Amino acid sequence: MSTICVYCSSSNAIDDAYPPVAEALGRQLAARGHALVYGGGAVGLMGVLARAAHEAGGHVTGVIPSKLQDREGIAYDADELIVTETMRERKRIMFSKSNAFIVLPGGFGTLEEFMEVLTLKQLGYHDHPIALLNADGFFDTLTSFFEELREGRFTREALSELVHVVPTAEAALDRIRAVAPTDGTPS
Repeated sequence: MSTICVYCSSSNAIDDAYPPVAEALGRQLAARGHALVYGGGAVGLMGVLARAAHEAGGHVTGVIPSKLQDREGIAYDADELIVTETMRERKRIMFSKSNAFIVLPGGFGTLEEFMEVLTLKQLGYHDHPIALLNADGFFDTLTSFFEELREGRFTREALSELVHVVPTAEAALDRIRAVAPTDGTPS
């Protein structure tokens, strides 16, 4: 069983198009025998994702900084809940427990987490698959900007060499299954 870290929104105020995507991913993760590591919140896409994975019989690990417990709620039905002192500690634990990463729509925090695992992959600190779930074209502007970075020679690798941009939960999990990391364990 692989453990997949999912980064996503903790807002309930987002468009109604995105919660079904998180729910489908949670259910598919569990159905395929993957464990979930996520930000530990009970709201937004985080809550939808974790509840769906848990209800479908998946193992769920939430990692949340103590400062965010009131803001994001706590996933009391997670199989494992880790409360950290800092965001850095949260990200370190999430990274160390994971064999792959999926990014759902989200805000600044989601993008920051994505950029960190993307940069670490580019620099050779890990070789775990990363899937950007581009539901409803959410990441189109970002992927276009990454292409501009490549064209301007700010980055050597094209985004497609580092990340799988996919439209659905099924496609994200299919790509992760097809691309096994070469080092076998989180770095």
